[in-house]
Amino acid sequence: MKTKQLIGIIVTGLVIIAVGVTGIASDIIKDRFMQKQSTDTVGLLNNVMEENALSLPDRDYFAVVDIVGTIQSGDSPYVSKSAYHHDALIKYVDKLEKSDTNQGIFLRVNSPGGTVYESDEFYLKLKEYKEVTNRPIYAYFESMACSGGYYISMASDYITANRNTETGSIGVIMSMYNMSGLMKKLGIKQDNITSGPNKDMGSVGKEMTEEQRKILQSIVDEYYNNFTGIVAEGRNMDLDTVKKLADGRIYTANQALEAGLIDEVGNEERAKEALIQAAGVSDEIQFYEPENPIGKMQSLLQSASENLFPKSEVQILKELEESKESGVVRYEAR
Repeated sequence: MKTKQLIGIIVTGLVIIAVGVTGIASDIIKDRFMQKQSTDTVGLLNNVMEENALSLPDRDYFAVVDIVGTIQSGDSPYVSKSAYHHDALIKYVDKLEKSDTNQGIFLRVNSPGGTVYESDEFYLKLKEYKEVTNRPIYAYFESMACSGGYYISMASDYITANRNTETGSIGVIMSMYNMSGLMKKLGIKQDNITSGPNKDMGSVGKEMTEEQRKILQSIVDEYYNNFTGIVAEGRNMDLDTVKKLADGRIYTANQALEAGLIDEVGNEERAKEALIQAAGVSDEIQFYEPENPIGKMQSLLQSASENLFPKSEVQILKELEESKESGVVRYEAR
């Protein structure tokens, strides 16, 4: 081999190693930066929510509750109207329960769904609100109210959907990677030391056994039965009818209306009118939306973070695996 070729190979190898090390180092620095910002933000958010208890209207009002974005745990470092923040919403509804001037909730949904746990917990919180206060919950669907977003809406008394809404997607999904074929080609073998034959089910480097597939299917089936049961109760429908509709498909607003999954097709103004009429209150009643004084600050932090620490290929793959394909059971449109 010529000296120039050898030098070229060595240089190329060093560049590849340097890029990999730089990407990993960047991810570590970014993770630490984000953890710090997340801790600061959550603390500030908690203070904001405490202050909101004093700033709720002192006259009759309907509270707007936004279900926006992917429904997931409340540890997101960025809090804004374009993102779902589970913990803040739970606290918000708690405060509405104790508000003497609150007359009901206007649930505004624009979400593809999300995790099973958070979808169910917020649904139960809304059910508790109704039981404690005996006040109405009316829902309005914006562009998307699918899966977990639809699940949460089953706590509402009436649903209005925009004519361009996509809704439904009643079902459960659990996604995982199987990289065993690729790893075999690369000469990589995964060895797991486990306490039982099913402890490593879902490992990316191993084929799933039939027993393991049945175990995971039983989990999905149980959550599916929970979902369809809640829809049957919320929509006052026969369970068999719901299951015929609940094959995971997305429905248009008109299709959903025909199927009995919503009550009306209309715009947000019409949805608010329906709530006002049902509650028998004045047209002048306020629809209260809590302000988020840290939204702009978070937007700046997010922009700065993305510019200072662009995502590496390693981080992109890691986030994809964690958010979508990690074996977490989800009520989410795909």
